[in-house]
Amino acid sequence: MTPHSLRPVPEEAVEPRVFVFGITGRVGRLLTTRLRARDVPVSGLVRTPDQAAALREEGVSTHVGALGAVSSDELATMLADVDVVVYAAGSNAGPQSVTDDIDLAAVDRVSEAVAQHPGTRLILLSVLPEAWRERSLSDDEEHYFAVKKTAEVRLTRRDLDWMVLRPSLLTDDPGSGHVSLGPAEHHGEIARADVAAVLEALVLAPSVARRILELNDGGTPIPEAVRRHTDD
Repeated sequence: MTPHSLRPVPEEAVEPRVFVFGITGRVGRLLTTRLRARDVPVSGLVRTPDQAAALREEGVSTHVGALGAVSSDELATMLADVDVVVYAAGSNAGPQSVTDDIDLAAVDRVSEAVAQHPGTRLILLSVLPEAWRERSLSDDEEHYFAVKKTAEVRLTRRDLDWMVLRPSLLTDDPGSGHVSLGPAEHHGEIARADVAAVLEALVLAPSVARRILELNDGGTPIPEAVRRHTDD
């Protein structure tokens, strides 16, 4: 039986309403700028009123609060009128307690909130399991990768419209607009600008669902790379 949360793609394209967790982070910020350039309605959770004011000037609506503390019910209220949720927040391999809060517990609560709104899609920005394996990792970094994997496992077992994107090592280089995207990719480097562009394409491609896709630098134009993974 088809999961209740998977809805048919509408015949007429309608801009989705998008909520971004990690909206003030580097990838989240780039994604928001791209979506707003298309007049896509975007909202997000921020930590301070100053961040909210800055985003409001760009037409972004916000909620002020701490991601590590907000409850599932509070999140469900925030997401009541949302079509797509992008979870781009992360601890960046910080202290293990922060990793547990942001990369696991908060993902669980967001997933629970999304599940309360059948038809809402959830895209999780994760990490390639091979990342940084060419060097010796600290205990905090090893913990970070283990937690990321656990979060993916829990998400993929939920009855909702999920998708996981695993980019390789992130850089601040200019985006090339060309990537390699598939169920298994080599670990290399990828510009945050290209990650944001891929996320944008996934947000606007509702037929890409219930897949884990890995992302690396490559030679395929981003629209074509995403189109190869659509279900229609």
